[in-house]
Amino acid sequence: MAARMPARVFIGVGSNLANPVMQVRQALHTLVWLPFTRLQAQSSLYRTPPMGPAWQPDFVNAVAELRTQLTPRVLLAALQRIEARQGRSRKRLRWGPRALDLDILLWGARRLKLPGLTVPHPGIAKRAFVLCPLAELAPELHVPGYGSIEQMLAGVDSGTLVRIR
Repeated sequence: MAARMPARVFIGVGSNLANPVMQVRQALHTLVWLPFTRLQAQSSLYRTPPMGPAWQPDFVNAVAELRTQLTPRVLLAALQRIEARQGRSRKRLRWGPRALDLDILLWGARRLKLPGLTVPHPGIAKRAFVLCPLAELAPELHVPGYGSIEQMLAGVDSGTLVRIR
């Protein structure tokens, strides 16, 4: 269940349904209670247009930095339980509206390819709503296989992001 040394893990948090600001804040608060895990930092919240169908409401996004002794599979299962408790349905349209989305973005300097989990997150280099909050927390970060946060930020349009907290 628990790994030996705590890993530095970054979690993407997003919502565009059922009071998205409240959903994101509640999820960040809930991360504090994960076993063998400590919430190190959390970014500001950002409002962004939806990725996917344009008819859906804007998203609110943030990133949390954790130190965890959990294994990747155990952490993923815990995050999916939090999503379910906050009303996430996995039967909805891909990239469609959701009450909560929790994604493991980075797991230290490791690359992982497990059933249902790829780390670094496959879309990390293309998503300003992930890169801006990541840069806020860890501007020095190097993403395995992608390069520095600074390099990736230079390749995305962050003009549609609005910091809301």
